[in-house]
Order: sequence, then C-alpha cells, then structure tokens
Amino acid sequence: MKSQILVVDDEPVVLKALERFLTEQGCEVTPAENFDKAVKALEGGRIELALVDLKLGDRDGIELVQHIQKTSPQTACIIMTGHGSIDTAIDAIKAGAFHYVTKPFQFDDLLNLVQKSIEHQRAREENRQLKKQLNLKYGLENIVGVSDGIKSIFDLVDKVADTDSTVLLLGESGTGKELVAKAIHYNSRRSNRTLVPVNCAAIPEDLLESELFGHVKGAFTGAVVTRTGRFEMADGGTLFLDEIGDMSPKLQVKLLRVLQERRFEPVGSGRSVEVDVRIIAATNKNLEKAVKERTFREDLFYRLNVIPIRIPPLRERKTDIPLLIEHFLERFSRENGKKMPQVTPECMQMLSRYSWPGNVRELENAVERLVILKTDQIIAVKDLPEKFLHGGGKIFTSVNIPDHGISFKNVVNDFENELILKALEKTAWNKNKAATLLKLNRTTLVEKIKRRQLEKVILS
Repeated sequence: MKSQILVVDDEPVVLKALERFLTEQGCEVTPAENFDKAVKALEGGRIELALVDLKLGDRDGIELVQHIQKTSPQTACIIMTGHGSIDTAIDAIKAGAFHYVTKPFQFDDLLNLVQKSIEHQRAREENRQLKKQLNLKYGLENIVGVSDGIKSIFDLVDKVADTDSTVLLLGESGTGKELVAKAIHYNSRRSNRTLVPVNCAAIPEDLLESELFGHVKGAFTGAVVTRTGRFEMADGGTLFLDEIGDMSPKLQVKLLRVLQERRFEPVGSGRSVEVDVRIIAATNKNLEKAVKERTFREDLFYRLNVIPIRIPPLRERKTDIPLLIEHFLERFSRENGKKMPQVTPECMQMLSRYSWPGNVRELENAVERLVILKTDQIIAVKDLPEKFLHGGGKIFTSVNIPDHGISFKNVVNDFENELILKALEKTAWNKNKAATLLKLNRTTLVEKIKRRQLEKVILS
C-alpha cells in the first residue's frame, strides 16, 4: 500500500525537492505551499503523514499540526524547521507531532523518520480497528495490541469461545490471563450467566475447599451459616480457576472428581449438588514439569489441558508497548481529570526496550505513576525511574528462558544492540566517544550501527 503524504512548505524549491524524492520512494505526495491549501488537501482524502514546515508565511506550522490532530487524528505529523531547538521540539510534540527534523537534513535520514512515523500510525490505526471489533464481539476495551502473539490469541478465542471445552491459560503473572478468560466467557453462549473467578493461591488450603464447594451450618468451627460455593454460583456459567498450579494435592483429587462427574458435596453435607459449569483454568507455573515432579496430578492436568492458550510476556510483544502506553495514558488521564501528556520519542524508545518482568501489570502501574506525578504535558527520559535508565532491557543481568525455548542468536544480538544504544545515549549520540566507551574502533561501531539499522532507533 502506497503511503499518502502531505508536504507543506512555503519554499517552492524545498517543496518540489521533497515531492520528487518521496515520489521516487513510492509514496503518493500531495504538495501544499500554505496553511489553507493544506487544510483543503486534508479534506480531500486520507493522508497518513503530514510533513509540515514550522514557518508558513503568516501562519504557524504547529497551528496546522493542532488542526490536523483535531480534524484528522489518523494522520501522523513531522515538523520541519530551520530553527531547531529543544523548545521547538517540545512545542511540536505537545501539538501532537510524531517528531521534528531540523533543516538542512539528509534525505535518507528523513526517509527513515517518515517510514517510522507511518509504521507507528498504521499500528495505531490497526489497533483501533482491532479494539473496535473486540469491543463489539467481546465487550472488552482493555485488550490492546496488534502483535502476532495477540492476534493468534484472539483467533483461538474466536474458535473455542462458543464451545464448552475446558481451557488452560498459560503465562507469566501480569500478562492478562483473566482478560482472556473474560473474552472467552463473554463471547460464549454462557455470556448471560455468571463468570465466577477463584484465585487458588490467595485462599488458604483449609478454606479453599469450602470456597469452591460451599459448606453447611456446623460443618466446622466458625461455620455458623450455610454457604454456597463458587461451583454452585457458576452453575450455567463459567468458573475461572486462577493459579491452579498452587492447588494442594488433596483438593486436586476433589476437583478431578467434579470435572469427571459434574457433581459435588458441600463440606459437611451428604447432599450431592449437580452443576453445569465450564472450566477455564490459568497458571504461571509449568504444569508438565509439576506432573513429572509429582506435585500436580497427571490425570487432572490432562483434564484441564484440553485447549491450552499461551499468553506471551510483554518482552515478546514489544511492538504493542507504545500502544499500551497510549492506552493507559488516556485512561489514567481521564480518571484523574488531567489532560493526556505526550511521551517524547526517546522516552518511548527506552520504555519499549525495557524487559518488563512484571508484564502488562507493571507497565500499567508505571504509566499511572507518571500521569499522577507529572505536572506538565511532556514525559521525557528524565521523568523515568532509575530502573529504566540503567536497567534497559536487562538482557545481561536477567535472561529468562521460556519453556518453549529461546533464540541464542537473537538474545546476543539484542544485548549487543543494547550496549551500543546505551553508549550512544551516555555520550549524547557522539559516535567517537561511544566507540571509546566500548573500546571499539569508530569504523567498527559505525559499521555495526549501519548493519543493525540502529539509525532508525536513534531517529525515533
């Protein structure tokens, strides 16, 4: 698909040069030499990117960016200026620009920035459409992402939701297993009945049996009234057994029997209760390993593992991080009655490289903190906690090898990229000083930057 680009500059020579260059790159370019013609061009069709000069005669390029954000939010903006300064950059980002570029610029550098901004905007639009479809289908608005991992999950949800098959959700803490469980339930024929969650790790073993199956009055000390259990509450609906890997062997036996017979006896009762319940279980543990170690029953594992769905950790879906950040920024700004702040590209890049051991939950908490503590409208690198500044991707200090394996080559490449980028950040992007820090020849460093396409990272 050809990129639709609007170029706005009141200098005819610059306007023509940019139009010719971008057209040669396969883009469809609409030139405009002033504010009014740019506005008319935006009304005439879909524009993915606007390259806007800061000075447009008697009008201001930032004013045009603000107009674009209001009338055509699907259009990304890059400010071009011959008067580059930090203040200009901040004003441009506040207005909603993706980035700014200072004249004179290298066309190849500009092209990298153009491609980066269009990719980002397309991802945002794809995510908006995906969320719209999911909201219509699942009634959920907190699932955000356009990565292959997220798309495959919802493909599975679509296939299994309207069945009664037992589903086992696998993934680290904080990855969003409960959201997927809700998606399955609310898109099933049981959606008009209750989804009942139980955290098997949060309830003491001696109370979990009563919590699941209920009890009669006098069944044990403190049982002063008869209580209905979660299984009975979920009759006709769905029971979500979170952290199933922490269930005691004794309760595993009772749960297996219920799954086989679809009936149980409340604690202290001789009465049998029959239920129609769909089971969705979740764990952050390796149940196959637990079976081998005899801490989890093999027969129960096979009962639960009918439809396994693995939720990828955030470090495996890094393309979703900017979208998640924007989602949480909008949500917490709205909840706290604040205007939504903008994140500088350098800050967004640093957040995207962080490993997020706590996954989406950690990201959510980090964004909430930034929204609450920030008093201005720009979130920059200086606003990030220490762990982001010096923890980066944590590739070297904390390598996590998932059960499905890891690419040695990719990890080594990522670590080398991390070292180069950290050295460049530390030296304010001075390649000579960065090479000295890394004890490399400058030509070697430059070649690595070029071969690994890190210029794109530096520009973004």
